[in-house]
Amino acid sequence: MTRAPLRENAKRSVMIAGHRTSVSLEAEFWSALQDIALGRGQSVQALIGAIDSERGERNLSSAIRVFVLRVFRDGSAPSERPFPDRAGIGEGVQEAGGRMGEA
Repeated sequence: MTRAPLRENAKRSVMIAGHRTSVSLEAEFWSALQDIALGRGQSVQALIGAIDSERGERNLSSAIRVFVLRVFRDGSAPSERPFPDRAGIGEGVQEAGGRMGEA
């Protein structure tokens, strides 16, 4: 059996509580994160901020992957368990190279 090649990570710059940081995730996770945020009626930026506030000591990229996995593994619609928006979280997600991605 031949495995499909792994996709490269897509690095994006995000603003969390007034601080800019970059997050590197596979394209499939960015897509899933956008679907979840859309289903919850919030921006990807706000969703990442909520994940960040609850991640504990876990690396942010890992926390996002685990969050996405839990949403889909639980079998619940992405909109069934909304995170509240957090103050100080921006609306844009900046891709590497300065372009703004969809939030």
